[in-house]
Amino acid sequence: MMLSGKRPNNLGVRNGRFAPCRLTPNCVSSQADPAADPGHHADPIAVQLGAGASWSALMEVLRELPRVTIIQNRPGYVYAECRSRIFGFVDDLELHLDKRAGVIHVRSASRLGRRDFGVNRRRVETIRSRLARRLSAS
Repeated sequence: MMLSGKRPNNLGVRNGRFAPCRLTPNCVSSQADPAADPGHHADPIAVQLGAGASWSALMEVLRELPRVTIIQNRPGYVYAECRSRIFGFVDDLELHLDKRAGVIHVRSASRLGRRDFGVNRRRVETIRSRLARRLSAS
């Protein structure tokens, strides 16, 4: 059974920002306000070893993740669909390189349902830890 839902029409970066998370607890974003919206907030990923090396390593990490399909990859922005193992639920993952701030902003959101049981937050933390490992090995 595949429960993919429709691809959102608000993907991408506008004026340096992702779309905000919906009110449901199935999205995390580094651009959510940590004080006003701690349930949706996730820290951005710190850029290490320069923006180019960090972005290249990030692309390698994403390609290694199971059931992740990169849909759009342009300089400083990537959009991927992440499919759950059992039911085929699709989550939308966006990453944006903010060279001025020295970070990679991230947003991961479920398309369907109200809760994600922490899946989106764990995905972001997995990407963060794998990227840190890859860069420390460089």
